[in-house]
Formats: sequence, C-alpha cells, structure tokens
Amino acid sequence: MGQAIIRFLLAVCMIASLEMDARPAFALDGQKTQSLDSKQTRAFFASPPKSLTFQPVDKKPAAMKVLRQGKLIGYVFSTYEVSGSLGFSGKPIDIHVGLTLDGRIAGAHIVRHQEPILVLGISSKDLADFVAGFKGFDIRTRLIPGQPVATLPDAVSGASVSSGVIRDSIIRSARNVAIGHDLFNENAGAQKIDRTSYTSKDWAKLKDEGAITHRKITMGEVNNAFNAPPGTKPQRPFIDLYASLLTPPSIGQNLLKRINYNNAIANIGVGDNLIMIAANGFYSFRGRAWRKSGNFDRIEIVQGPKTIQLKKAGYQLISSLHAAGAPEFREIGIFRVAQNIGFDPTKNWQLRLLVARGADGAIQQIKTFSLNYKLPSQYIISQNSKPDLSALSEKPELWMEFWVTQKFKIAALLLMLLVLTVILFFQDALVSRKALYLKVRGAFLISTFLFLGLYAGAQLSVLNVITFIHSLLGGFKWELFLLNPLVFILWGFVAVALLFWGRGVYCGWLCPFGALQELTNLAARFFNIRQINVPWGLHERLWPIKYILFLAILAISLNWMGSAYLLAEVEPFKTAIILKFVREWQFVLYAVGLLVAGLFIERFYCRYLCPLGAALAIPARMRMFEWLKRRRQCGRECRICASKCTVQAIHPMGNINPNECIYCLRCQMNYYDETTCRALKDRARRRSAPRNSPAPIKAAPIKEAPTDAP
Repeated sequence: MGQAIIRFLLAVCMIASLEMDARPAFALDGQKTQSLDSKQTRAFFASPPKSLTFQPVDKKPAAMKVLRQGKLIGYVFSTYEVSGSLGFSGKPIDIHVGLTLDGRIAGAHIVRHQEPILVLGISSKDLADFVAGFKGFDIRTRLIPGQPVATLPDAVSGASVSSGVIRDSIIRSARNVAIGHDLFNENAGAQKIDRTSYTSKDWAKLKDEGAITHRKITMGEVNNAFNAPPGTKPQRPFIDLYASLLTPPSIGQNLLKRINYNNAIANIGVGDNLIMIAANGFYSFRGRAWRKSGNFDRIEIVQGPKTIQLKKAGYQLISSLHAAGAPEFREIGIFRVAQNIGFDPTKNWQLRLLVARGADGAIQQIKTFSLNYKLPSQYIISQNSKPDLSALSEKPELWMEFWVTQKFKIAALLLMLLVLTVILFFQDALVSRKALYLKVRGAFLISTFLFLGLYAGAQLSVLNVITFIHSLLGGFKWELFLLNPLVFILWGFVAVALLFWGRGVYCGWLCPFGALQELTNLAARFFNIRQINVPWGLHERLWPIKYILFLAILAISLNWMGSAYLLAEVEPFKTAIILKFVREWQFVLYAVGLLVAGLFIERFYCRYLCPLGAALAIPARMRMFEWLKRRRQCGRECRICASKCTVQAIHPMGNINPNECIYCLRCQMNYYDETTCRALKDRARRRSAPRNSPAPIKAAPIKEAPTDAP
C-alpha cells in the first residue's frame, strides 16, 4: 500500500513538472509586480508626489528618470530588471529603488519575493523597515567583507542570509544604474559631508575636535543684555547650551547609539540633516508655544543671509545621550533640517537663542545669543576630482562576505564534524564503554542544540532539498548554496555520510530539533513520565506519512512554490530553532505540541512527520558499508535492541531498517554490554559454569554472525 502511494505521488510530480512555467514566480501578498511609477516610488523623494513626473530611459540598464518641474532629480529602477536579482530560494526577488543624483539611495520598496523565511516567519513590517533603512546610503561606500557599515540597516533577525541577498540586490543594481547613466559627472567640484564612515568616539573627543559646540550663558549676562540689575546670583547659569550636527555617523551614532541613529536617519529625507540641541539651566530652549503653533520660537538656525526656523515636524525629544562621558541634560532635542531650504552642513552656521522679556503680558524686548558651529574638516569630503567609477563596477561575490563574517562559526562547526567523524570511525571503541558513550552522546546533543541550533541557526530543512532540485531543473548556481556557509558545509558532510553510514548521521547527531526532542525525552524519563510503546503494526503504517509529505511538497513546489512553503510548515524547525518560538501563537502551539508528544513517544516527529528525514532516507540504501553489527540471536532469542531503539527502526525479526535508523548507536552499546545483551550473558554463564558439570540437554553453541550480516 505504501509503495503504491509513493508511486502515485511520483507520477504527480512528473505531471506537475510539465507545468512548471504555467504560473509566474512572484509573490508578495499575492500581488503582481508594480509599475515603477507608483505611490511608493514617488514617496522616495521629498517633493509632493504630484509635482514629480517619471520618464522612461532608453539607455541600459533599465530605469526611469524622476523629474521635478522638468529638472532631473534622480532615477527609479527595479533590481530584477537591472541585475536579475534572485533570492536565496533561487526565485526572483524584486525591489524598487530610488537613487539621487549624488549617489544616495532615496528609498526602497520590496515588490515580490519567495524567500521561505520571509514568506512565513518574518512580519511584513520587519521586512519593510529593513528595506526602508537603505535610504540615505551612499552607493560609493566601499564594502569590505567582515567590516560592518554604520549606514546600512541591521539584518532582519532570523533571516540574515535573505537580508544579505536583499542588500546585495539593492547596492549592486544601484551601482549599475549609476555607471550606466553617468550619474556623477555633474557633481565635480562639490563638497559634501561624510555620511558613511564611522569611528568610535567618546564625548570628550567629540567636544575637543569641535563636533560639539558649547556656550554657557549666565543670569548676569542676560540681565546685562536687557539693561537690568545683575541680580543676587549673576553667575548662576541661565542656560548651558550645546549643539551638534548629527548627520555624520561618527558623530550621530556615537551620541545616539547605532539603532537610534539608524531609526532617526530612516525618518528623514535624502539630503536632509539632523541637528542636536541639548541644555541645562533655568531657561528652556523649547518653551511651550511650539505645541500649538508647530514652530519653535526660542531657537533658530542662521547661515549667511538665511534664517531657518525649526519646526515640530521632524522633531524628536530624547532622554539621554549614548556617548561615554556625556553629561546629563535637562532637555535634549533632535531637529530635522530639510535639504530644500538651502542649508549647507559643510559651511559655518549659528544656533541663535531668543530670550524675551515683557511686562503686563506684552513682550517688550527680544535679545539673541548665538552659538557658532563649524563642522570639523574630517567630516567633509572634497570632490574636486572626478569620482573613480571603476570601483563601482566591481562585483565582489556576496557569498564571500558571509564566509568571512562567520569564520568563527565555521571553525566551530568543522571541529564538531571532525569529532563526529572520529566517533563514527571508531564507534566500536566508544560504544563498548557504556558510561563514556552516554556522556559523549549527551554532550554532543547539547552542543548540537545550543550551538548549531540556537546560536548558529544551522538547521537543515526540506526546503533546502526543494531548492536544490529546482536548481537542477532550472540552472544550477553554486552561489545560491554558498550564501549560507554553515548549511553548505552541513550538506556537504551529510552527502558524504549518506554514502558511508546512511541517513541517520544527520538526523541522529546534527539535527538541532532532533537533539531537542531526545533531550526533552531524557528529561521526561528522568521524572518517570510513562512512555508509550507504539505497536509495531501501527508504527509500520505511520512512518510512510513523512514520505508522503515530502513528495507532496516536491510536487506542489513544481507548480506553485508559495503553496509548497505553506505545506513545509509541517516542519517546526523555523519556529523552534530559527525564530526561537518568537512567532504567531498557532505555529508555537504546533511546535510545542510536537515536543509534548515527544515526551511520551521518543522522537515522535522524527518517526512519523519529518519530510527532511524522508528526503534523506530515499538515497540511504546507496550507502557503501554496513557498520552496525548484529548477532544471529537478534530477533530470535532476544529483542532487547528492538525494544530500546530510539525510533523503532529495528524490526522484531532483528534486522535494522536503514531508512528509519538515526544511527544513535544505542543498539551497538547493547551489542557490547554484557549486562544487557542476552548472547553475552549466555556466553558469560557458560564460562563461569564448572567444567565437570554435565552439558545442558539440547543446547546449541552460540556463534556470532559476521559483522556484515543483515
């Protein structure tokens, strides 16, 4: 019956494969690809959307000009049209991006993708915030593998590989557009502030170099300005005022902390600037009128003939500064200064404080006190020469960055695999020492769960198998598999292990969720939770479920990958290991339910539901060697190994089913255990019997079967 079902599903796979191209490969909430002239792309630029016009360009790469009143202000483009961007799943990933004439990202909006971790598991808001975080990034910034860039958004938690693919698609496509459309030729001779470099600095360093300016105004100084008596305490601080330009990361990120700085930059327009004002003392630079009027009437920015009024829109109040050594302030405000008002952060400007005094409710006099600011030269980039565009045309491989940044995890994984290889090659020496085997087995499972699972997130999935099959059908690319070095190394080891030992090496030793099941079941046994012994007949009819699930996922994926992702949620790996149970309640309930079932039936999920285990089991019979030893008494005179098998992979007749065996070596421990194995007990009893005692009637000598006996 089970073989008939499998043959039927294989036929379904073949039929479905004939219709692979019948449905387009796009999906983000089921929407089709949007036009480049959309509400989202218009919002990339600070102008009112109705004042913008979009004009197609015949030059390659494909893009659209963005015009304001007939003047070119930037470009918008599709990453898929420009660079054929593909996700980690091997399916198209399309992002619409805006690019300003000075080479900065004006905004980004994801249109379609089929990344499994992003389709199910990561909220739309998290993904949208990540993509939007590229606004303001200078595409000429040099990216060095292993070195973080302050102006790039942090990867989405639990989806670092897909985040890296999105980042690479945006930056690579933007650079192609910049080169193809001669984006920088009109900007020679200009100066701009450094919006990319970051150096860690404390409060004292920033203040000494002039990145933070300060003026203390006393009560006596104010009274003198109004021709009033100095008062009883003329040295008392009227206001202790500080100001700083936050836009350069080496200033803003040090003062605000990286996450707060990134959020602040993401909420302003491209080319806009941030100014911090902080103060202690008697006088408030904010006042109260701004709450109703929307304008701050006590402070203003002056640059040359221009006076810039600070407004409520774009203002943010913060409680403290992050820089080491920063003093406590009574009030700290961050103000946005828009680019279109003509503010040039590379030139000198003043922060002007306005103080009013009046009588009988009428304002009689207003006095001003100025605080001068000059941005230190190290934060200004001179562009007197034409930019070197050759560096933009370089296409460093994205996968290399992942390998460099995860080198310590890779080293730890290789060490684990080396230890496991030693265990497997010298398994007889290990399992013959029961106490040592149990300690080694327990320690390795804990390492698998904590390091491979919770820390590194190196959990293989049936979707890896599906992606590999689709790559073979649609054009194999090594780059897709090299993007995740830990998963790539694991799959390489599993492929070799399949030839030597079969399916069980990964399932029994390297699967984080499998390790979690076994560890929780050990805890259940420790607390004397009664175990359920599934009758062999029922067990034999339940294990084909995982094969049916695998073939169903494969068949559906050939026609519509989105539905395959939904069915692949039968795997609790994403919920329990990758996202660490931080997910919608129904997914958490399902994963917890499987673990609870595993308390009573050891490795319940592995036995009956795991499509990945089924995918590995199909080629398991191709293994070259038989390493597991059996005696001729197994299944005849003794069924101890069958009753103690973790996943009931030993038939009552004594033979081991390689498709179900997880290679835990527990049966081999029993094989050498003289207190457990019946054949060894009988042999020991005969040896200890007196030599003169008569031989037992009808006793047959017990002989060991060859080590490669079935």
